[in-house]
Amino acid sequence: MKILVIQQKMIGDVLTSTIICEVLRKEHPDATIDFLVNSNTKPVIIENPFYDNIIEFKKEYQDNKKALYSFLVDIRKTKYDYVIDAYGKLESNLITLFSGASQKVSFYKWYSQFIYTKTIKRNPKPITNASTAIENRLRLVFPENRIASEITRPKIFLTKEEKQKAKDFLESNGITAKRPLVMISVLGSEKRKTLPFEYMAKVIDATVNISDACILFNYIPNQEKDARTIYNITMPKTQRHIHFEVFAKSLRGFLAILSHCDALVGNEGGAVNMAKALDIPTFTIFSPWIIKKDWNMFEDGEKHMSVHLSDFLPELFLDKTSKELKNKSIELYPYFKPQLFIDQLRAFLNKNL
Repeated sequence: MKILVIQQKMIGDVLTSTIICEVLRKEHPDATIDFLVNSNTKPVIIENPFYDNIIEFKKEYQDNKKALYSFLVDIRKTKYDYVIDAYGKLESNLITLFSGASQKVSFYKWYSQFIYTKTIKRNPKPITNASTAIENRLRLVFPENRIASEITRPKIFLTKEEKQKAKDFLESNGITAKRPLVMISVLGSEKRKTLPFEYMAKVIDATVNISDACILFNYIPNQEKDARTIYNITMPKTQRHIHFEVFAKSLRGFLAILSHCDALVGNEGGAVNMAKALDIPTFTIFSPWIIKKDWNMFEDGEKHMSVHLSDFLPELFLDKTSKELKNKSIELYPYFKPQLFIDQLRAFLNKNL
């Protein structure tokens, strides 16, 4: 039996969909399982034992119709028996269609349901603390009566060599286990997912005041200027705790460094999902337009905590659609003052550091 699991999109989505491969491996131990993802997300799923092959969807397939067609032909030649499309957009619709598989499963959409032999409607309300992101993906494999009992956590796998290299790198920069180490998800993937800079600076100040921890910043290279801006508006005492230049040169390098951290604090996004997959405690600050129940995976109020503006000022969200909130996200952020959630941050840090 040959199975193809499709999950294009961002790191958080790809990590979350690894659970589909994991439960499929348990259900079909002798099957060949391939996992199709965008090339830029591949580093977070290397070394994962729950699939046999990673199929890369390269950027050139989006830009070049001939290259896309050649890729689709290769998919056809593989002769998959079973396709699970967790993405459900045009590209994955085409991949599923070309696969020729006898079983094709995805989430229900009225305009693409004819492509699949089975479609699943997403449940908007979680039934466990795993979040709807986890539970709805499990619905692609299991009937409703098995969802709660099959809850699975996404996992990242690192080699001993990767972990040791990261430890040596940290120690060479004066960072040891003598003091707690906190990774700050200092910037979101876009402005609408980023706490205002002056607020993030106050969060970092509070983290240092409460925990006396060493601080690392997580950001991508083209965000360095903004990360530096936030650094510059933290307190002088805080700056002495921040190791701004300690920065991994690759995504695998970042994961190895993160595995040595005692906690991650900051904007919701891929870094939070990666920390959870490495079993690192997280304190997540959600954007006003992101639906918290969809992505607050395994929140327990202790090891994993999160805050959303709606927790404190629910009246701002009355009768607002997701689209309206997305458009107003930047307008809503100024209301999300750190003093609203400093007590929660203090409880988290005291519990986990």
